[in-house]
Amino acid sequence: MIREYLKISLENLKHRKLRSLLTVLGIVIGIGAIVALVIISQGLENAVVEQFEKIGTDKIYVTPKSFLSGNLPQGLTSKDAETLEQMNDFDFVTPWLVSSGNVEFGRETEFIFQIAGYPSDDTEKRLQDIDLGLESGRYFKEGEKFVAITGNQFAHDLFDKEVRVNSQVTIKDRKFRVIGVFESIGNTDDDTAVYIPLDTAREIFDKPNEVSVIELNLKDGLDVNEVADRVERKLKRARDDEDFSILTPEQALESFGVVLGIIQMVLGGIAAISLLVGAIGIMSSMFTSVLERRKEIGIMKSVGARNSNILVLFLMESGMIGLVGGFLGIVAGSLIAKAVGLIASLAGFQLLLIKLNPWVLSGGLLFSIIVSMLSGIFPAFQAAKLPPIEAMRE
Repeated sequence: MIREYLKISLENLKHRKLRSLLTVLGIVIGIGAIVALVIISQGLENAVVEQFEKIGTDKIYVTPKSFLSGNLPQGLTSKDAETLEQMNDFDFVTPWLVSSGNVEFGRETEFIFQIAGYPSDDTEKRLQDIDLGLESGRYFKEGEKFVAITGNQFAHDLFDKEVRVNSQVTIKDRKFRVIGVFESIGNTDDDTAVYIPLDTAREIFDKPNEVSVIELNLKDGLDVNEVADRVERKLKRARDDEDFSILTPEQALESFGVVLGIIQMVLGGIAAISLLVGAIGIMSSMFTSVLERRKEIGIMKSVGARNSNILVLFLMESGMIGLVGGFLGIVAGSLIAKAVGLIASLAGFQLLLIKLNPWVLSGGLLFSIIVSMLSGIFPAFQAAKLPPIEAMRE
């Protein structure tokens, strides 16, 4: 019986090729958009989680909350880092001074958004702990001044000639000797960064006390949240203000998850509109099919077809539209997601980890079939309730 239903449904869809094609296209667009957006958002989430896993969960970051006027401290200072060094909870207290400016190499000049002043003592341990390994060269030695370690993209792609170890770059009219090149991280901001010793950064940017962020590396066995509370109390007493923020990797991941969830809802809503248009197209197509086939329905009923047979026949037609449209939609959505990942990679953002999740693909196909069959229910009921005498009169 099912085989006969399928055969009749296929014949009816072939008979209305153009209409069927346009109806299927509506489903393809809707399902393709949903699948692509879900895969891309999951890829972004996977990339963020992977980066946090590399950095580790044993770190606390202290950042400025705002920059105030008057006599109050503005942002963070080196005194804050010294205050935290008095605590016994950390292996390392690492103050960063991050600025931006022009960097010259040869006759070319590029604006670099991240010129990072970084401590020159225990640099190798500090940077390897946050997964910043070297492709070539070495790390800072304590007491070194006008030396630099560059990001991978800075060294290989930013200038016409490659920046190599022992090359010279110019920052704020001062010559720096390149002593190392980092391995590729996967995003443009980090891969075009330049690291210089912290004391040198203070000198050339004329910021003798300012700190952009303080990274705290916890000792083994300590609870991150408990230590974060102690850090907050310690800084409040020392600064006599609350112009700073305490951030743990878990909090950062939760904040990103909220933002990503909102983005997914907005984009999902836009994609759902496309699917709704496709569903309306199915309903319209099925209603038109009922009107065109009133005589056929009357004949089928006159030879013994029951209402349930007519209902199943029309539901199967709408389900087949959903099956074909859903399959093509997940193929299109997967290709779009892969293309976005490739474009992002070529643009220097290699952190977007596009992976085809079988659950997403099968869910998209099932969702397409269900939506299509739901769209065909009302027209199918209309066809099933059609009196055979009235249908034959057509």
